Amino acid sequence: MKGTRSKQPDITPDMLLRAYSIGLFPMADSADDPEIFWVEPEIRGVIPLAGFHVSRSLAKTIRRNPFDIRFNTAFEAVMDGCAAPAPDRPTTWINNKIRTLYSTLHTMGYAHSVEAWEGEQLVGGLYGVSLGSAFFGESMFSRRTDASKVCLVHLVERLKARGFELLDTQFTTEHLKSFGAVDVPKAEYEVMLANAMSSPDLAF
Repeated sequence: MKGTRSKQPDITPDMLLRAYSIGLFPMADSADDPEIFWVEPEIRGVIPLAGFHVSRSLAKTIRRNPFDIRFNTAFEAVMDGCAAPAPDRPTTWINNKIRTLYSTLHTMGYAHSVEAWEGEQLVGGLYGVSLGSAFFGESMFSRRTDASKVCLVHLVERLKARGFELLDTQFTTEHLKSFGAVDVPKAEYEVMLANAMSSPDLAF
């Protein structure tokens, strides 16, 4: 993981928001590690909203409308899903301190979830933080094929409709690059972030 790291045992929600506004975000080495550290990548993952790409196969899936998509109805359950081990992710970095911080941000109106439901069963979702005209994606999970991908498409549609300018993914993966995610050098990212922070907080 490229970027600076510094241990921070006592992070408050207000400190966390300030950190996002200047390009930092917290992580833990594992779900069992009580410590949190700040990360400031030299190369940042960003999905340009105007360049968001949906594959033909995913567009076909979305037209079938396989999931009921909801926003902010089960934030902590989405965090639980993101923190749970999965075949492709045996361990995660979401520890109890991170859960508590982001749950508080949700209560304050800054952290949000996008959820895929089958009836009353949560089968996928993602969560992140909105600040200014930026949305900082944190994590996603799927219990059904394409559930988190469908959530991401709905997230982008919502961000575009409400005037957001920046979708920060922290890092890029091949999965995210298939949607148009790009690697941005730190200096370039700082300009994008400053522009997004100059906006009043947009309603999610």
